Amino acid sequence: MSAPAPSPLAVVDAEPLPRQEEVLTEAALAFVAELHRRFTPRRDELLARRAERRAEIARTSTLDFLPETAAIRADDSWKVAPAPAALNDRRVEITGPTDRKMTINALNSGAKVWLADFEDASAPTWENVVLGQVNLIDAYTRQIDFTDPKSGKSYALKPADQLATVVMRPRGWHLEERHLTFDGRPVPGALVDFGLYFFHNAQRLIDLGKGPYFYLPKTESHLEARLWNDIFVFAQDYVGIPQGTVRATVLIETITAAYEMEEILYELRDHAAGLNAGRWDYLFSIVKNFRDGGAKFVLPDRNAVTMTAPFMRAYTELLVRTCHKRGAHAIGGMAAFIPSRKDAEVNKVAFEKVKADKDREAGDGFDGSWVAHPDLVPIAMASFDAVLGDRPNQKDRLREDVSVAPGDLIAIDSLDAKPTYDGLRNAVQVGIRYIEAWLRGLGAVAIFNLMEDAATAEISRSQIWQWINAGVVFENGETATPELARKVAAEELAAIRAEIGDEAFTAGKWQQAHDLLLHVSLDADYADFLTLPAYEQLVG
Repeated sequence: MSAPAPSPLAVVDAEPLPRQEEVLTEAALAFVAELHRRFTPRRDELLARRAERRAEIARTSTLDFLPETAAIRADDSWKVAPAPAALNDRRVEITGPTDRKMTINALNSGAKVWLADFEDASAPTWENVVLGQVNLIDAYTRQIDFTDPKSGKSYALKPADQLATVVMRPRGWHLEERHLTFDGRPVPGALVDFGLYFFHNAQRLIDLGKGPYFYLPKTESHLEARLWNDIFVFAQDYVGIPQGTVRATVLIETITAAYEMEEILYELRDHAAGLNAGRWDYLFSIVKNFRDGGAKFVLPDRNAVTMTAPFMRAYTELLVRTCHKRGAHAIGGMAAFIPSRKDAEVNKVAFEKVKADKDREAGDGFDGSWVAHPDLVPIAMASFDAVLGDRPNQKDRLREDVSVAPGDLIAIDSLDAKPTYDGLRNAVQVGIRYIEAWLRGLGAVAIFNLMEDAATAEISRSQIWQWINAGVVFENGETATPELARKVAAEELAAIRAEIGDEAFTAGKWQQAHDLLLHVSLDADYADFLTLPAYEQLVG
């Protein structure tokens, strides 16, 4: 590879960080600049296409499998590339941000895979963006350790053969990185996260017997998957590694992508590793896309929409069938419980729920699943061990019994549950508490014994918006109105102040979080993503 020309990228409005020069090298920035030059125009077109698609859904209140790609779905001959050895057994995956302590704990957790998250579990401060890259480089070179300043406890990596395989998740296509600009324009956050990670670590990972593996978030169509595939092809040639070294698992967390699962795998077939079934972002996408669709699209309380709801069952079973038909891994959803160090009874009940959830996924044919905390790894592992035994996966289980009609995926009214006043209060509580932490630079936040990320706040604010605009009447006779939401939010803010005290309240960003939640929940112009207005208020 010839020496790169000086990078046209500029670092703007960013305080210098320790060791940033190790990540923001001239050669790495030249690579990111080339990614930006080649691929941002297509990204912009695809974002515009999202808006057109959303307008069409508003007009028709329906979705269907694409007629123009019927031949791809009907062709039984194609398969995705075989999984590399490091990604063949994915029975338990742990998720979390890339701060130093989490990096060590996740790699040591006993999980097969760590989703190293620059997306929903990470607030995109410049420090998190750059030092997260430093931490991953240090992990691969075994230069990482950590001593907790509060407890004095030290953390270090286990032997290499005991560490989880890393699958890195960059930011979604809609997000910009304001601190890195090209001709005065921010570079897409996805290209910054992917580009820096790939450039520094692709060869290093190959040398470790693994490779540059990615989770792709917020994908809405097979054309977006095609863009990622073209980026992978270019990137592998640029650094001189074999084509097909990259592997990508796509999160099917938008309702439109659920209708294009086979096409998404087809576009990425030389680089595809699997699909993942999430919950909160998927429900958020349903609300976002069908918010004009009337009463039949009104979701009940988020905690009432489990993966056993008929329309969620259709989605997950179709995902398993699609993946296995094409030789890809099907990865299940998140167990978000955070064990209590004080309440054994809370843990007992929660662990039983986690076990039931993971037993169901393993029984349905999933090849693995997600947990948010190391204590849940053995529970999920036992569920999948019971089904898989010594086999690395169950991709041979084709689930040809599954048949899903287009309407099944959006049959929201098949769920026998209604929005409740307590559901409104919980949405407000969780929304304020999560946004406050996010504005302080924390993306993974323990709230009421659950590990929450940005998807939680998205579904919370979306439900408030939907219930108000649908004029929902709760079981206590109160109607969802802006006035009621403001009243509940004021009560919750006062309760938080009473809980934590005036000093901590003033030191935090509670009023700001309250105001932002109400803005995105009550504004007639529904914001596509909460993180867009929130990023404007994020310091750092």
